[in-house]
Amino acid sequence: MTSAETPESEITGTAEETSDAGVRRMGATYAFGRMVVAPLGRLVYRPRVEGRHHVPKQGPVIFASNHLSFIDSIAIPVAAPRPVHFLAKASYFDGPGMKGWFSKQFFLSIGAIPVNRGAGQAALDALDQQRQLLDQGSAVALYPEGTRSLDGRLYKGRTGVAFLALQTGAPVVPVGLLGTDRVMPVGAKRPSLRERVTVRFGEPLDLAHHGPASSGRARRGATDDIMTAIQKLSEQESAGVYNELPAHGTIEKIKQALPHERV
Repeated sequence: MTSAETPESEITGTAEETSDAGVRRMGATYAFGRMVVAPLGRLVYRPRVEGRHHVPKQGPVIFASNHLSFIDSIAIPVAAPRPVHFLAKASYFDGPGMKGWFSKQFFLSIGAIPVNRGAGQAALDALDQQRQLLDQGSAVALYPEGTRSLDGRLYKGRTGVAFLALQTGAPVVPVGLLGTDRVMPVGAKRPSLRERVTVRFGEPLDLAHHGPASSGRARRGATDDIMTAIQKLSEQESAGVYNELPAHGTIEKIKQALPHERV
């Protein structure tokens, strides 16, 4: 599962430091991003934003979105009516030299939190970071598909988002992103200024009726509801399968072929 975001209820001038494995509030850098980078992004890219009134103004909330482009994690914080953070690859924060410093400051300014991506324990650690943010009353953004869709279809959702929602009681706001793959296709070095993005926020989903987070059936049912809501907003064709990277080695191929829960 890749990344998402978390905001605080509103930007303040304070910062809460975090350990390497913990959650950080972005302090001055993030405040700068909300005051300068986000308005600049709206001015330059002129996103069409629909359904902002559906987003709860306070309290924990999970934005669950389709994933088409690198700039999805910029489009959501720019369009959202409240601060949003998301998890981003740790390599964006630890590059060498001046270029590495600018990369770190940019990602901090748009609400990114570094995380080591991967399956197994890395995925569980990422979920724990997001749970901490929700416990603080923040908002997080996640991509249930796990990785970008390269063919424009909407892939089957992984259950991590539903697990967080059922565990914390946070409502899920489905998000449909349209056009981000045209603004910045996979492999492009810079976004196009000729295309526009549409960001659609749907009505919050209360998934509690599915059952406890400990139930695999509840997690799967809640995930399917989330993906149905995303598809209505994004108008994508359903792929009906998981979006998985090619397995390397016989053992990995067997593990991928066997039925198991994708988080």
